[in-house]
Amino acid sequence: MGLGLQLRRRLPEGLRELALYGLASALALGVDWGLLLLLTKLGVNYLVASGAGFTSGIGVTYVLSVSMVFRHRPVADRRREFVGFLGVGLAGLILTQGLMALWVEALHWTPGLAKIPTAGVVFLFNFTVRRALLFRAPRVDAARP
Repeated sequence: MGLGLQLRRRLPEGLRELALYGLASALALGVDWGLLLLLTKLGVNYLVASGAGFTSGIGVTYVLSVSMVFRHRPVADRRREFVGFLGVGLAGLILTQGLMALWVEALHWTPGLAKIPTAGVVFLFNFTVRRALLFRAPRVDAARP
């Protein structure tokens, strides 16, 4: 039995989506962090490397989000859905860059270390906003019979 099916049977939908989004994000983070470390080792500025890695991770997250995470996709036009997904990702990128600069410049952390708290904050931001705007379940009207 697949992990998605196991989670679907055992968890409420919101928690199931959070867990699966966490797995999808972990894979995207692997791409993101790997590029950050590789590019900074090659001498690329940490903010450029961070942006390149984050942008690559958006693609991974989108494919996994629409294929295994979110059951409800109320935006019928898939191009609009992708643009919305990308827009949230760009907001996440701005948040990422601000936090990376804070940790590296103000606290003198290495970019690899700075990515840890940054990834956690941006994960919660992206999940919450994407679920609310792009992948919300239809509302059930309790007053209707």
